[in-house]
Formats: sequence, C-alpha cells, structure tokens
Amino acid sequence: MWQEFKQFALRGNVVDLAIGVIIGAAFGKIVESLVGDIFMPIIGAISGGLDFSSHFIPLSGNVTAQSLAEAKTQGAVLAWGNFITVAINFFIIACVLFLVVKGINQMQRAADAKAEAAKKAPEIPADVKLLGEIRDLLKDRRTM
Repeated sequence: MWQEFKQFALRGNVVDLAIGVIIGAAFGKIVESLVGDIFMPIIGAISGGLDFSSHFIPLSGNVTAQSLAEAKTQGAVLAWGNFITVAINFFIIACVLFLVVKGINQMQRAADAKAEAAKKAPEIPADVKLLGEIRDLLKDRRTM
C-alpha cells in the first residue's frame, strides 16, 4: 500500500498540480495586491472616494452602530456594500487573469508556429531536383 501511495504521490501530474496550486496561491496574492493597492484607489479617486464596503442594512432592531464592524457585533446586518466591493474586486481580478492567460496563449501560439516552421524543411522544387539528378549523372559519366 505504501508503494502504491508513493507511486501516486510522485506521479508527474500530482507534482505538477501541487506546483500549480502553490504558484496559483502566490499569483493570487499578487493580483489581490494589484486590485486592492492600485486599481481600487484609482476607482475611488474617479468616483470621488466612494467606498461601498461600509454600507449595510440592519436586519435587527438592536443594531444602532454606524460602522459595519460594530453593527455586526450588535446583530444581523445585510452588508450589501461589502458584496458590491467584493464583486468589483472579482471583476477586476477576472479581467487581469483573462489578459494574463490571453498573453500566455499568444506566446504559446507564437512558439508553436516557430517550432512548426523550423520542423518543416523547405521543399525542393521538382525542376531543381531534376537538375541535381542530371548533374550527378554527368559526374558519374566523367569518372568512368
């Protein structure tokens, strides 16, 4: 059983998947920082500093707080502003990832086309082949 587990764990696909997950998590942090530290401040500046994340609707009569964090401790709230902020973040992240994947695909297609062109040797035209054969026959005649 241990041998089977080792074969499974060390199989190429499992290792590739593990590496992909680790790189994906690191890339996720980069994209999260890009959105939170670069894009959202720009959107905030364009929209006049509008920040939806603190908007909420109290669902309980006990909620009297003005900030979302305090309101959550007092009772149930509908944090619609936070949902809008997360939805905007998702949209921006999805766009960034789309552009990254599109760029990678273009690079891959260019590399594939280059490899295909290198594989394909230029075909020699029939008349050039015929002239080469005639030349070889004439060489053979002279040496006899």
